[in-house]
Amino acid sequence: MIILRALAVAAFVANMTGAVRAGDDVLDALDQARSAYKSGDMSNAKQSLDFASQLIGQKNAEGFAALLPNPLPGWKADRAQSTAVGAVMFGALVASRSYSNAQGDNVEVQITGDSAMVMQFATLLSNPQIAGAMGKLVRVGSQRAIQTADGDINMVIASKFLVTVQGSGSAGDKAAYAQAVDIIKLTKM
Repeated sequence: MIILRALAVAAFVANMTGAVRAGDDVLDALDQARSAYKSGDMSNAKQSLDFASQLIGQKNAEGFAALLPNPLPGWKADRAQSTAVGAVMFGALVASRSYSNAQGDNVEVQITGDSAMVMQFATLLSNPQIAGAMGKLVRVGSQRAIQTADGDINMVIASKFLVTVQGSGSAGDKAAYAQAVDIIKLTKM
């Protein structure tokens, strides 16, 4: 009886693993790339690898979207948007969410990652003289940030992510949304 149960559990686990594997678009694209490569079809191998890379980027961007703040009291939020932009624009993973209040003010929070643009901005932000020319240097929690004359906030997290808070809301509203971004979880991504 115990052996029958063990076999049933093993069959169930094997079946579930196969089901997960069968529905994984990333692994399917990697398998197609491997197959094409083995047969000497470099064009399809590259295309399948690019597709797998794009799918991984999309999953990563969806992870960013989960770190966007909930609406602050008195504000409503649209559904979070995420996208993975390929090499056309230096490549970037972007998640954003728009917020609005009854007075008609709006704020958008955007997280950008996996982009050469982030590294360039991090270099600028690390030099106080250059960063100061771009706006007022401020702290958002323990993070250094730049606040423009309009109150927009830009900050680089872990030298990998650019968080931008912009819109028609007040500088205080934008600072509150910048504070609400889960920086600790973002740092661990």
